[in-house]
Amino acid sequence: MKKLIILFLVISSFFFTSCEEVIQVDTITAPPRLAVEAAINWQKGSDGNIQTIKLSSTAGYFESKIPVVSGAVVYIKNSSNTVFNFIETPKTGIYTCSDFIPVINETYTLTITTNGQTYTATETMRSVAPITKLIQNDKGGFTGKNIEVKAYYNDPADEDNYYMYRYEYKNLKKTDLYTSEDLFFNGNEFFSVTQNDSLKVGNKINITHLGISKSYFNYMSIIISLAGDNGGGPFQSPPSTIRGNVVNTTNPENYPLGYFSVSEIDAKEYTIQ
Repeated sequence: MKKLIILFLVISSFFFTSCEEVIQVDTITAPPRLAVEAAINWQKGSDGNIQTIKLSSTAGYFESKIPVVSGAVVYIKNSSNTVFNFIETPKTGIYTCSDFIPVINETYTLTITTNGQTYTATETMRSVAPITKLIQNDKGGFTGKNIEVKAYYNDPADEDNYYMYRYEYKNLKKTDLYTSEDLFFNGNEFFSVTQNDSLKVGNKINITHLGISKSYFNYMSIIISLAGDNGGGPFQSPPSTIRGNVVNTTNPENYPLGYFSVSEIDAKEYTIQ
C-alpha cells in the first residue's frame, strides 16, 4: 500500500509540473511624456522665496526607475513680466528658485523648454484661511471609538473658496489628501478632519490646508477619487489619461502630465495626546 501511495505522488507531481506553461504578456509601451510636479506653495508668514519644480518622464509598466528630465530651461513669470528662474541640481530633474515672490491673486505663467518642445501653464495664487485651532476627539469615527483631530478655520464670506487638505501621519508613514469647496459653509467656521482610524497616543500629524483654484480643485478631486477605494474596480474600464493645465505649445498632441498650482498654505503639527 505504501509503495502505491509513493508511486501516485510521483506520477501526480510529474503531471502537474508538465502542465505548467509560461505565458508571455506583450505590453504596449507608449512614447514617454513629460511629467511635471510644479506645486508652488507659500506658507503663511514665510518669505516663500525658495520653490522647487520636479521634471521626469513616463516609463514602461515594468520599469523600476522613473527617468528624470535634466537640462531643461524652467522659469515662472508674473503679470509684471518679472522672471523667476529655476536652476537644476545637476542630473536630478529637480529645479530650484531662490528669489520667488509670492503674491495673493497674482497670476503666474510657467514655461518649460526641453528636447525642442515648449510647455506652458498659467495659474493664479489663491489665499487660504488660517487654521485657528486643533481639537482632538477620542470618541470619533464611525464606531465612536477612534481618535480624530479637527483643524478649524473661518471661511471668508462672499467669495467662492476651494481647499485641499493634506494629513501626513509621520509615525505611520502615510498621507491623506482630500478636497473641499465652501458651497455649504461660505462665511462660516469649518474644519478638516483626520481620515485614519489607527491613531494612537504619541503619533505626530502634519496638517496642511491649501487654497486652490477651481480648476485645480476639479483636477485633484478626480485624482483622489481614482486613487481611493472607489476607483479601479475589477470590472471597471480603465480611466482615460487625466490632463492637467500644462500644455505643449510646440506639439499639442505630445501633451504632458501633471499640474502647475500656486497656493498659499497654512500648516500645523499636532501630537496625539
